[in-house]
Amino acid sequence: MWFFGQKPGGAEEAFPVSLPDEEWRRRLSPEEYRVLRGHGTERGGTSPLNHEKRAGVYHCAGCDAALFDAGAKYESGSGWPSFFQPAAPGAVGRGVDHKLGYPRVEIHCARCGGHLGHEFEDGPAPTGLRYCINGVCLSFKPSV
Repeated sequence: MWFFGQKPGGAEEAFPVSLPDEEWRRRLSPEEYRVLRGHGTERGGTSPLNHEKRAGVYHCAGCDAALFDAGAKYESGSGWPSFFQPAAPGAVGRGVDHKLGYPRVEIHCARCGGHLGHEFEDGPAPTGLRYCINGVCLSFKPSV
């Protein structure tokens, strides 16, 4: 695994949706920009998506890529929307985050590279994984 935004050997990672910083600032709210592009974290327990129970799909707030199906969402008690698997293989990418002084698996949108949250190995079956995602990084589209 490598640091977010880099490929092995230190080369910058290219994403299918790549925009200049000014365009990201124009498209995103200040909080979306801070978290998605600046690798921030929203305050736990503040996302309205924590309470979303309808069937549907969670999309990237930056590029609208489908990231997580509502059927994989569960209540982890963490204060952030949590999922046990992405909507499809390759929907999210992984990197390493050392911001807290130890390595954590950072999750980003595979389409635009936006920081989403982190992956932990304390989730439910069938994967045993918990994708702890900042709600501000997501938009929810209910099933019709």
